[in-house]
Amino acid sequence: MAMVEHINQGLRRVPAWPIYVASLGYAAWMLWLGIQNRLGADPVKVLEHEMGEMALYLLVAGLVVTPLRKLAGVNLLKFRRALGLACFFFVVCHLLVWAVLDVQRIDRVWADIVKRPYITVGMAAFVLLIPLAVTSNNLSVRKMGAAAWRRLHQLVYPAAVLGGVHYVMLVKGWQIRPLVFLAVIAGLIAWRFLSKRKKAASRAQTAS
Repeated sequence: MAMVEHINQGLRRVPAWPIYVASLGYAAWMLWLGIQNRLGADPVKVLEHEMGEMALYLLVAGLVVTPLRKLAGVNLLKFRRALGLACFFFVVCHLLVWAVLDVQRIDRVWADIVKRPYITVGMAAFVLLIPLAVTSNNLSVRKMGAAAWRRLHQLVYPAAVLGGVHYVMLVKGWQIRPLVFLAVIAGLIAWRFLSKRKKAASRAQTAS
């Protein structure tokens, strides 16, 4: 416990803003590599993939915050908002690379959303993330109230599952990496809901 407290004390001195700087820097660096033709034979596809996978990494990192605090005592709550907004930033980058650099036509973008199931699923995940990104600020918490704000932000769970499914459907064949992402996301969400059910049952037993 002394080591955990030491870690938490150190984390309290670390600001969250480097997450934003690192995200912008990584996206700019990848775009620069693409412009310099240093991303292989199909730089647009590589850029699209990198933006989407980075969004998934950040999504998983955000979902890990609560289990890590409850199971190990390590408190990363101050970084969760930055992780969520950085995740949304990379989702937007992923979408823009696909729409602007890959598809390049608005009519084809809409046609792909309607006709290609993996794109439909991915777009659904993006739509669910929009209200979360818009309300990820203290003003929204005050205006909505903490309880309503927390209920709204539970949309992260279906959005995360849809994002994992999108990745699995996107690749050809059954590849391990997308399946691992989906399994980790499903496991973290299952743990969260089982933990809540256990807590509610414990309260009911105490009340009776």
